[in-house]
Amino acid sequence: MAVSPFSARLKACLELLRWHKPSGRLILLIPAGWSLWLTPNAPPSAGLVLLMVLGGLAVSGAGCIANDLWDRGIDPLVERTKGRPLADGRLKSSEAAGLLVIALALALLVVLLLPSQHRWPCLWLAVASLPPVLLYPSAKRWFPYPQAVLALCWGFAVLIPWAAATGSITSSIGGSITGSWVLALTWLATALWTFGFDTVYAMADRQDDHRLGVRSSALSLGGRAPGAVAACYLLACLGLALAAWLAGVGWPFWPLWLLATGAMQKEAWALRPAELPRSIYGQHFSRQVQLGGLLLLALVVGRA
Repeated sequence: MAVSPFSARLKACLELLRWHKPSGRLILLIPAGWSLWLTPNAPPSAGLVLLMVLGGLAVSGAGCIANDLWDRGIDPLVERTKGRPLADGRLKSSEAAGLLVIALALALLVVLLLPSQHRWPCLWLAVASLPPVLLYPSAKRWFPYPQAVLALCWGFAVLIPWAAATGSITSSIGGSITGSWVLALTWLATALWTFGFDTVYAMADRQDDHRLGVRSSALSLGGRAPGAVAACYLLACLGLALAAWLAGVGWPFWPLWLLATGAMQKEAWALRPAELPRSIYGQHFSRQVQLGGLLLLALVVGRA
């Protein structure tokens, strides 16, 4: 059965936004959930959760488009990315730029739909997030650890939901500075987790990146990468645990946290063999979505 030009173009747009790959979208929304369920006024309303999901989809889509625009000359030369819509010519750069504007406009609309007293902090944070989000794809050309730049971008997935729920990123719990510590620890946990899983993601492209002169933390760390990933996961879980303790999350959080923490370490140390099929790294990424989701579930039941 023939595919209509419109259907083919729509499919290409969805692939450019990566909306056909839910794992990549969920792995951004999970830290947003951590943030929402650790705020002083948790649990969040269903309306706020919906807005954060829509905003996360828009921002992550915009980041993917920016990435493909930066890499439109490199992606055709890399095994994992040569089938992307800009790399294989199904979409033009001008079309991608137009879709980028639409995604950013949708993200702005989400901010404008927030309550007026919470709108401005989120707007300023959203504006502040744009430079790292749009410039991250270039980091692999000049910085040996571009995954650290992505971790900075991912941190806004914690800051913006917190501000959306509380109206500030300096809100406190019980009249003390505890809330600021909870936010800082959640941000740090997110940054470390992101650096870890994106380092693993980059391990699949080491041969292509080395050949093309592209940098990554996987190349920079070399044989130390699995140990660094394990350390990032452990520190991320400990940071989230401390944030949960300070926020007064209930005891049901801890068994699930222990299960997720142990599983993350197992996954990290399974990367030690020097030669692994590329599919292993993609599977690791998918399992991080599941384990990060388990940590979110732990917070949800702990708050309940």
